[in-house]
Amino acid sequence: MKKLGIYVHIPFCIKKCLYCDFLSFENTAGPVHEHYINALKNEIQYYSKLYGDEFIVDSIFFGGGTPSLVDAELLKQVLSLIKYSYQVDGNAEVTIECNPKTIDEEKLRIYKEAGFNRVSIGVQTFDDTALKRLGRIHQSQDAKDTFLLARQAGFSNVNIDLMFAIPEHSMTVWQETLRQAVCLEPEHISFYSLQLEEDTRYFDMFQRGELDMVSDALDRDMYHYACQFLKASGYNHYEISNCAKPGLECRHNLKYWSMNDYLGLGLGAHSYMKGERFSNTRDMDWYVTELGEGQQEIRRTDERKWLEWQHINSENDDMAEFIITGMRRAEGIRLAEFEKQFGKTLFDAYPEQKKMIEDCVEKGWILLDEQQMKFTVRGVDVSNVVLAEFV
Repeated sequence: MKKLGIYVHIPFCIKKCLYCDFLSFENTAGPVHEHYINALKNEIQYYSKLYGDEFIVDSIFFGGGTPSLVDAELLKQVLSLIKYSYQVDGNAEVTIECNPKTIDEEKLRIYKEAGFNRVSIGVQTFDDTALKRLGRIHQSQDAKDTFLLARQAGFSNVNIDLMFAIPEHSMTVWQETLRQAVCLEPEHISFYSLQLEEDTRYFDMFQRGELDMVSDALDRDMYHYACQFLKASGYNHYEISNCAKPGLECRHNLKYWSMNDYLGLGLGAHSYMKGERFSNTRDMDWYVTELGEGQQEIRRTDERKWLEWQHINSENDDMAEFIITGMRRAEGIRLAEFEKQFGKTLFDAYPEQKKMIEDCVEKGWILLDEQQMKFTVRGVDVSNVVLAEFV
């Protein structure tokens, strides 16, 4: 049976961060959460009739938003229903995202009891000034306390998210954040460059000239420093923005970068199932109306009116995604795997890109041999430009 990852979107938070463009709602109350969870349960059951007998679920990821804001017992119900409705591997990786100021001992106890075995903490930085600048609701000590609470609750697999190139950020502050992160000894560290996104408060501030962004050169220096420092600290840099202790790479996220099947449940969630990509509506009222209480059992033959879009991949789509997602990994793409999957070599499929790739090899941006093609650390800086040639 094929392996399947399940993503569960919890679109609630206490306060929207200034840079955030994720689908989430602030200042929501318990009844809103309950109505949403009831709709989510119906979606879980619908897809279990479609896919429950075909796949073994080996990763589950509750993301947001801030899942830890919602009553822990509600999340326990959702995870229990997934386990009841699908064939879940006994060693499945089961992650919950949480933010400091929304977590306590009791919630962590319930998560552990429910079957979560991995916690991902939204730290971003250990500098209080930078946290305030980002619009975060916690301080650095709150993040450390949350990490220690997770350890005390028995979680032996913990990720922390970090962010660099924050407005007015300095290399000294970034280096200190990395030092403090490594001192905690998490199993996994994600580190992302802040990106300006439309429909965020940061974007509006930037348009008004109120945001002092760091230079592109400093952004890249921060990235390369993190790569070197984390490697020297015993972490395997296995994907552009992710490092892990050996053997503790995020199994769920690897599915996104390896074109494996994953099912997204909840508002705005994306899926890639059996060659089809589809996404749920971003309209909360519509989602709850179509899937919520009062609905009769949704049959597997019913039209999915809660979808926003569907797309069946062509071979060209699959080839491009194979390259674009696979090249995010440190190991890059296996040329034999490409040929086996598509019946042609990489450069038979992309003859016009061959010269461009050879130029990248000469410049030291790409390593290419008979087995694989991958970016060098410096090549990551131009990866978006290079990969755009395959779209």
